[in-house]
Amino acid sequence: MNEKTVNPVLKQVLELGPTVIFFLIYLRIKDEVYTFGGTDYSGFIVATIVFVPILLLAMGALWILTGKLSRIQVFTACMVIFFGALTAWFNDERFFKMKTSIVNGLFAVILGIGLLRGKSLLQYVMGDMIPMEQEGWMILTKRLAFGFAVLAMANEVVWRTMSTDAWVKIETFAFPAALFLFLWAQIVMLQKYVIEPDGPNP
Repeated sequence: MNEKTVNPVLKQVLELGPTVIFFLIYLRIKDEVYTFGGTDYSGFIVATIVFVPILLLAMGALWILTGKLSRIQVFTACMVIFFGALTAWFNDERFFKMKTSIVNGLFAVILGIGLLRGKSLLQYVMGDMIPMEQEGWMILTKRLAFGFAVLAMANEVVWRTMSTDAWVKIETFAFPAALFLFLWAQIVMLQKYVIEPDGPNP
């Protein structure tokens, strides 16, 4: 299916909305305890369980509207489903918290394996979005692999040493903002490698 044109605001809402909804639900029920089948579940775990179908609905809508989903989106969704299921099954919020560490760690490892083979797997995923010379892609991949590794370690520190409330806020706002700013800074610094589209013929 070919990619379709979609309102960019709506696209952003579908991409970021589930995380914001999870945050709002968590704030609303964080101090509550719910009993299902004789087992008590914290508000955090209930919010996690609710988050999974909301994410799937948003991704389904995004696929219908745009005609495609990125490999990163699909992979992240699979991780959310897997660790959300473990969180619910074992009634243990640590599984969902460590998801961020594992996902970012896997991104760092995957990019690192590509670099060891002399390839930029980032270019394979984002090459259509950012036309850039091979050297630029290699530099960006090295830096982003390092960035993902730092985020994975930071998440481990946060969820192991801070409260659930602090982790939810940092996971929802601080980590995405840090990644966005890091990516933006790298693109700015690597402008000399960006391939400009050909101008009109004389």
